[in-house]
Formats: sequence, structure tokens, C-alpha cells
Amino acid sequence: MKKTLTAIAAATVAFAGLATASTSAQAEGENFVLISHAPDSDSWWNVIKNAIKVAGDQMDVNVEYRNPPTGDLADMARIVQQTAASNPDGIIVTIADFNVLKGPIEDAVAKGIPVITINSGTVDQSHELGALMHVGQPEYDAGFGAGKRMAAQGVKSFLCVNHYITNPASVERCRGFADAIGTDLGDQMIDTGLDPSEVKNKVSAYLNAHQDVGAVLALGPNSAEPTLDALRELGLNGAVPFGTFDLSAKIADGIKKGDISFAIDQQPYLQGYLPVVILTNYVRYGVLPSGDINSGPGFITKDNISLVEKYAGEYR
Repeated sequence: MKKTLTAIAAATVAFAGLATASTSAQAEGENFVLISHAPDSDSWWNVIKNAIKVAGDQMDVNVEYRNPPTGDLADMARIVQQTAASNPDGIIVTIADFNVLKGPIEDAVAKGIPVITINSGTVDQSHELGALMHVGQPEYDAGFGAGKRMAAQGVKSFLCVNHYITNPASVERCRGFADAIGTDLGDQMIDTGLDPSEVKNKVSAYLNAHQDVGAVLALGPNSAEPTLDALRELGLNGAVPFGTFDLSAKIADGIKKGDISFAIDQQPYLQGYLPVVILTNYVRYGVLPSGDINSGPGFITKDNISLVEKYAGEYR
């Protein structure tokens, strides 16, 4: 916080017209840490890794990415504690599970470390933890928006393929989808895990046992890509409306071929890029946007896929 107070004082002087070169007060080379809940195998986070590299280079700060290799949330909580103990200039962290991460994040805030939450969790949870702000996509609302699109097609039942069921935000996506369709979530959500073969086998088994399924929703490339393989093997591609969260090269190809109805883009690049820029300006000058930032949802369909597919996996 010392840097923060110094920067605030310098900025105040500059605004009063008593200094001509406010940039002389900058403390370049700050150290920030982004901590996610994602296992090493989750390629979706490559976009965020790219975003923090771009932002770090532009702002002349160091940004380290840390995560639990297997996605274990207790391990993530320990990483938050270890990071706070090293006194970085700022922490960017997901709220993958509020109860598990509450203590470590609150302790970091209590030490005077600026914290911005991203991706998982809600705005209310972020505020309760004492974070500066939240940058992310309201997960229930995104699922509800997807469900409204399916309901408009007459869909009354579905399969939600959840590859990360230990993350409460993933369940909120499925729950919002069910509410928009007007049905109970019940057993229409399955826990597939991350292994692509397991995802494909479980989706195939469910569809064989429930041949009246009206639509399929996947929660990201880890579940969407093997689900697409299952639908194609069963000859259901294009016949059963299929929506997913997030984008990858394979998902983009599926949208172009008509096998995937839409992908919900939460714009992960913004979730990585914006917090680095915001923290840098906060630490240096004490300036901060007055509200939280919704990075999504946006819908990618066959009509607009050509505008975004070339950036899949890097910026989208």
C-alpha cells in the first residue's frame, strides 16, 4: 500500500497544477499475481495467460499466473495464502468456491493487498470479500439467456454437460438454462469430469437412455468438443440444438457447419487484461472505475462467427 499512498499523493499534486510531469511519480515494475482455479489441462485459460502477458508488457509490470495443477480448490486456497504472504502489489483471483476461498482472500485484503476478482463468483461475493471490483460474466444470467434461445425453438428438456461440477458457478449456468426453459434442473445435468473420453462416453450414454432430449448445453471447450464428437457419432449433430459456453477452433468449426447453435462468449481476454491495467493505475495513481465490469455474455452464431474465429484461443 505504500506505493498506493505515494502514487495518490503524487497524483493530487499533479491535479493541482503544481507539477508538470506526473509520470515521474510512477513506480514501474509492480508485481501482480493472477490465481485461477483451472487445472493445467484446461486450455481455455490460454486466452487469459495471453491477456496478462500483453497487459504486463504494455503497463511495464510483472504478472505471474498461478493455479492448482489438478484443479483442487483446497490447493488453490493454499496458493492464495502463499501469494499474500509474498506481499505482491496486487492479486487477481477467481471465486471458484466462496466458502473455500473466503478466508484466504479476506486475509489478503486485510494485509492491504489490492484484490480484483474475475471469472467465477458473483459481484456480491466479490464485495463481501472486500475486493476492489469484479470482472466477469453473471453465470446464472448467461445460462438463462442461452435457455431463452432454446425455449424460443420449443425446447422443453435438455442435457447440461458439466465438466467442472465442483465449481458452483458452473451449476448456476445449468440452473439458469433450466429456469429459462421452464423445467427443473434435476438429473438433466451430468458430472463428466475433464477427461475427453469420459465426457464423450457419458454424453453418449445419456443420449441413448434419453432419446427425447430437446437440447444440449456444454459449459466450455473441455465438455463441448467431446460432446460434439458424441453427437456426430450418434448422427444427432444439427438435429438436436446444441449450445456451449466459450470458443475454440473446434467449436468455431462446429458453428460454421451448423452442428453447434451458438457459443456464449464471456470474453476471457478482458478478464485477464483489464484487471492488470486497472490494478496498475490504482497502485500508481489511486484511480479506480466506480463499478464492476460484466465481460459477457455475448452470443457467437453462424451469422457472426467469421468476425471472431481467427482470434479463437488467443483473444476470444
